[in-house]
Amino acid sequence: MSKRAEVRLRPARPPERSELEKLQRRASLGNPADRSHLEAHPDAIALPLAFIERGEVTVAEIGGHVAGFAVVQRHDGFTELDGLFVEPELWRQGVGRALLDSATHEARRAGHALLVVAGLEARGFYERCGFTLEGPAQTRFGPALRMSR
Repeated sequence: MSKRAEVRLRPARPPERSELEKLQRRASLGNPADRSHLEAHPDAIALPLAFIERGEVTVAEIGGHVAGFAVVQRHDGFTELDGLFVEPELWRQGVGRALLDSATHEARRAGHALLVVAGLEARGFYERCGFTLEGPAQTRFGPALRMSR
């Protein structure tokens, strides 16, 4: 079992957008199921500045360094986890769970469950974090799962 890191959460800042997109690329390419799709479609890695400016991006830090981030968007009647990315060398150290707990809290404050459309390979992670399967979904790159917490 990996050691749990001390994770601090804060809102993302506009000047770090490029750094966050690079982290998104590293995390996404660390998933073998996504690698070929992302190499064929590099435009799939993007973090719109508007998301940061609207306060929809939460950054996780360990020791003052960016360890991951989550994008949470509130819609009419539901809250969606639109992205969760953690530095691959920090996987299994509690960073993703800390971001999910924060996102869930934010959703509940709005009176919503937190919804996510996740790749098939991420099902176990989300289930360990308390999500339940709602049903199948489709993404740009293929079959996925709709889950909620």
